[in-house]
Amino acid sequence: MIKKLDLLILRAFIGPFIATFMISLFVLIMQFFWLYIDDLVGKGLDFRTLIYLIGVVAITWVPLALPLALLISSIMTFGNLGETFEIVAIKSAGIPLLRFMRPLLILTVFISGFAFLCANNIIPVAQLKFETLKHDIILKKPAFDIKEGVFYNKIDGYVLKIGKKEKDDSTIRNIVIFEKNSALQDNILIAESGIMRVTANTKFLEFILHNGWRYQEKGLRYSHNTEFIRMGFKEYKKVFDLSSFTMNKSDANAFKYDPKMLSIRQLNFTIDSIKRFEAINAKRLNGDINSDLTFTKISDSAWKHFDKKYAGKKYVASVKSDSMRRVISYRSLEKLRSVSNILSSIEEEKKQKDKSISLHGIEWHRKFTLSVACIVLFLIGAPLGAIIRKGGLGTPLVFAVIFFVIFHLLNTFGEKFTKEGVLPPAIGMWISTFVLIPIGAFLTYKAMKDSQLFNQEAYYRFFKRIKKLVKR
Repeated sequence: MIKKLDLLILRAFIGPFIATFMISLFVLIMQFFWLYIDDLVGKGLDFRTLIYLIGVVAITWVPLALPLALLISSIMTFGNLGETFEIVAIKSAGIPLLRFMRPLLILTVFISGFAFLCANNIIPVAQLKFETLKHDIILKKPAFDIKEGVFYNKIDGYVLKIGKKEKDDSTIRNIVIFEKNSALQDNILIAESGIMRVTANTKFLEFILHNGWRYQEKGLRYSHNTEFIRMGFKEYKKVFDLSSFTMNKSDANAFKYDPKMLSIRQLNFTIDSIKRFEAINAKRLNGDINSDLTFTKISDSAWKHFDKKYAGKKYVASVKSDSMRRVISYRSLEKLRSVSNILSSIEEEKKQKDKSISLHGIEWHRKFTLSVACIVLFLIGAPLGAIIRKGGLGTPLVFAVIFFVIFHLLNTFGEKFTKEGVLPPAIGMWISTFVLIPIGAFLTYKAMKDSQLFNQEAYYRFFKRIKKLVKR
């Protein structure tokens, strides 16, 4: 049964949580655009594509925005309750801290479950759409934009220069067009004025040129017997193909095998397949080596019946014939090189397989770590807010940023160590959780004991006593 105290805590929490979640999501989206600003600017993206890009980026950042929002909102909620002495009133009524933390802890568990469902079922699909769209945008050529007095070479086979553009952005003057056709000489078009416009289907660019000349040279390459043609015109229509400027849609199947695009079930299947392939490789290794080193099959019997006169001597050195000795040495070195190449190939392949297993393991554990992080950061934020007793976005935001940076750095370091093979995924991806859980337990204990951990006056009094002792 939900009591009035639970409703009070929930109402005080929901508003800050929604606000901080939207702010966190906005900051993370802006981080993406700041990172890829060079690949997005000047691509002429339409409004629909831009909204679609923002949507898929926002979905991919939800699992990281939820822990940050829970951390900030929990500090704000309990800080506000502490600042207005509501926590003092609740404790004076004999209600412990853990009791009025309970409704928010239950809500946090549900949010954590939602984060896991998103990470396992929704995020892989959104990540697949995002990577496909990002690939298409990066490979898309810059948008059509010819500036005055600047040579423009983005249209395949042509270089354009416009002396002046009128205010209507369509009337142009002093036009020079170089046609690059890998012939004897580039053809040139010069015109005094003209009209520039894009066709209705946006596939072609038309230049209606007035009062100009067309220069062309014909003949064999490296020949002096060529023909130079100069043609004057009153009006000349030149059409440019803009198909290379359109954004081609890539097949999403090209990215679907990336570990980020897989669910828990698919990751388990892929990891098992890689491990089975390693067992097959071990059998293949034995077969390849035995085929080159045939003596390994009869090594015991060969050494058992080895002639006593060769004992303690090298067999090759004991061969009397120089030609036979050279043949044996050459064949031995050839077999050893072959075995060395096989071992190098197998070793390199094993490194790639181990790296692939690590990458899949990282994504497998990430789906759980980001969900558990919601509970861990709440267990830090709630007692921290009760200790500092400050509401608003000032002091709570400072402490939230500090702990979130610690969480993010530990996650980054753990992931890097896992990728480099220093730590297994089961340890590397859980470093932040292992470090922050004791901190949360310590803060909860201090909050239950009404600790003066972040009280400036307590530290002032402490150092004042130290100063008196030093003087004595």
